[in-house]
Amino acid sequence: MGEDFIYHYRKKRMVLVVDDEEINREILGGILEDHYEVQYASDGEEALEIIKEKGNLLSLVLLDIMMPKMDGFEVIKNMQMDPALRPIPVIVLTSDEELEIDSLKKGAADFIKKPYDVPEKILARVKRIIALFEDRLIIQLTEKDELTNLYDRSYFYEYALLQNRFNPDEKMDAVVFNISHFHMFNEIYGMEEGDKILQVLAKSIEDMAERFGGIAGRSVADIFMLYIPSQKEYDSIHREVEDAIEREFPVHHVRVRIGVYTRPDNNDDKLSICFDRAKTACNSIRENYNKDVAYFDDELREKQIYAERLIHDIRSAISKNQLKVYFQSKYDVTGDIPVITSAEALVRWIHPELGMISPGSFITLFEENGLIHLVDEFVWKESAERVKRWKEEFGITLPVSVNVSRIDLHDPQIKEKLLKIVKDAGITPEDIYLEITESVYEEDTDQMVEVVMELKKAGFVIEMDDFGSGYSSLNMLTTMPFDILKLDMSLMKDIHKDERSRRMLELIIEIAKFLKVKVVAEGVEEKQQVEILKKFNAQVIQGYYFSRPVPPEEFEALLKNKR
Repeated sequence: MGEDFIYHYRKKRMVLVVDDEEINREILGGILEDHYEVQYASDGEEALEIIKEKGNLLSLVLLDIMMPKMDGFEVIKNMQMDPALRPIPVIVLTSDEELEIDSLKKGAADFIKKPYDVPEKILARVKRIIALFEDRLIIQLTEKDELTNLYDRSYFYEYALLQNRFNPDEKMDAVVFNISHFHMFNEIYGMEEGDKILQVLAKSIEDMAERFGGIAGRSVADIFMLYIPSQKEYDSIHREVEDAIEREFPVHHVRVRIGVYTRPDNNDDKLSICFDRAKTACNSIRENYNKDVAYFDDELREKQIYAERLIHDIRSAISKNQLKVYFQSKYDVTGDIPVITSAEALVRWIHPELGMISPGSFITLFEENGLIHLVDEFVWKESAERVKRWKEEFGITLPVSVNVSRIDLHDPQIKEKLLKIVKDAGITPEDIYLEITESVYEEDTDQMVEVVMELKKAGFVIEMDDFGSGYSSLNMLTTMPFDILKLDMSLMKDIHKDERSRRMLELIIEIAKFLKVKVVAEGVEEKQQVEILKKFNAQVIQGYYFSRPVPPEEFEALLKNKR
């Protein structure tokens, strides 16, 4: 905070008395000097030099209007034009009532009439104006985001409510801006460069708020909010913000997404709900690179209601055994005959009213709101119990891969929880493979590596899942702890049609072999794909070509055949 707050710690506040009459300066000085540190100026030019020199050390300027060289109005005008000087309050010294009114219109905070015949009144006015100034400054320092100078979330909502109150009949848009994959931009170019991007975007949004007559704010991280009178379209606004960034950073490609919710009635919804809906619209095009602006409509409303229902019902679903773990077999193809070597646990939700719910409908949803740990822990326990059952009933040890999400890895008790689950089931950590998607490693890399390494030391087999689906890099393969590299199904899609896809796959398998880790190819659906993978020495294949995910009963029928 530095000099901005020096005046709070000074024994006396500093005030400047400006008057061309020495006797007036002496009278005011005599009234004030026991309570304040008093500076003096005899004309406007000298006053302005002192104001610029002292800056935020000044708590108040007592300013005569009629002076030589530069009058008081000109001093006020210069202060109002300088953002650094504008906040310093000015009390006008005058005996002319017309000048009093004009001074207040030009930016003065108060006036004191000449002659100075009631010292107590002067001290009371000075004390009140300084207190108001300091309170306002503290509010201004706390209401603005330090990096972007936009309103923070809570103050943004307060000012937006005022906008509604003073314009009750105006239709308003809640607008959310978000930078796609901004965390990766920070990883690649550094947080300092990322902060500069945020500042440019914030300035562009602030300019829009001023132009349209609205309010601009920063929610969290790279999420910004704009509350403006309803606009016909936002494509031009989108071009404006991206052009602003491109002008400053021509070598970086930064994608900004916009979500819009138009309030049907200013008294209808809480502002937080409006911006939640705008954010929902913004998130709906997160992976849709053909669309940069989305509107919250009836379709999204239905999806949101559905999502809220799932969030509400998940705890009950777990307690009432509505979740069911399916298993998809993985086949070792290194020999002449494929052999089941392990399985992946995949959760299904059989809802009593909504029927079978696809994992795609709730996994990502729960990952975003933090509830995924409930589902994951349920699957861990069910899988451990099945491994135990298969050992006892079929006399075989068949490891099961289970998902471990980012939320799980932030749990300081994750290792203890997993060890307790395998101990209670009477199996070993080696019987449970922990699938950790490559995207987990994109954030908090050092922390993630440390946690995963602890799990690996505890005996769990670590699978890097979905490799090739996002921002894969060779550096990731050399720095992350894992035992098995699981190739994303997107890598399998065209290997039997496209030479480049085949070559890329072969290269990844060769690197895995060099690193001495096993490769699992996921999403294999055709015989030609199997033949190519075998040719490239892939060890394990998973996919519909061999088996879809099936309920435990059907999977155990496969195990009987294996036995």
